[in-house]
Amino acid sequence: MKITLINGSQRHAKHSQSLKVAKYIEAELIKLKVCDETHLISMMDKPYPLWDEGIWDGDAQWKELLEPIANELTSSDAFVIIVPEYHGMAPAALKNFLLMHNKHQIGHKPALLVGVSSADGGAYSVAEMRMNSAKNNRLCYIPEQLIIRNVESVLNEDKADNNKDADSYFKERIAFALDILGEYAVALKKVRASGKTHDDKFNNGM
Repeated sequence: MKITLINGSQRHAKHSQSLKVAKYIEAELIKLKVCDETHLISMMDKPYPLWDEGIWDGDAQWKELLEPIANELTSSDAFVIIVPEYHGMAPAALKNFLLMHNKHQIGHKPALLVGVSSADGGAYSVAEMRMNSAKNNRLCYIPEQLIIRNVESVLNEDKADNNKDADSYFKERIAFALDILGEYAVALKKVRASGKTHDDKFNNGM
């Protein structure tokens, strides 16, 4: 099984708490044997142009840029999407990314949403992703979600930098959520194999 992590942060790696969270979760996926292969896509080092109709028209430049990523997504069984909260919203780069990839690549595959906040926030960006980022691409957000609050004080390699109680709680909660994601990945693989998930008459969601 392969799980791809999508880090929505646009910040440089040196300053990105979301990347820290993504790398911790990536290591846990292998450690817990939820999957045997991972792939990490990060918005900080993938400066995608804004979506335009060239994608639909088969423009050669778009194809060259997106085809390797589309192949990674297509070969994935599930996703972990890390969503920092920027001014109470999901990052623009992450929404732009999802505009570029379709139901044939990510449709009817489970995704775990992971909000990230420097304080006590993080809920708005997760709610935004649930509300308006999966209608046509058919990505399936699982009911379980994570919101890593006060992120600077947890999941650090140096234990002295962690709030002990919060760090322990989040690590247990992450393991719990990843196990659930793995089970959804197994279950939805059967749904896709049924052949009932695509119909040209109902190409887009309502």
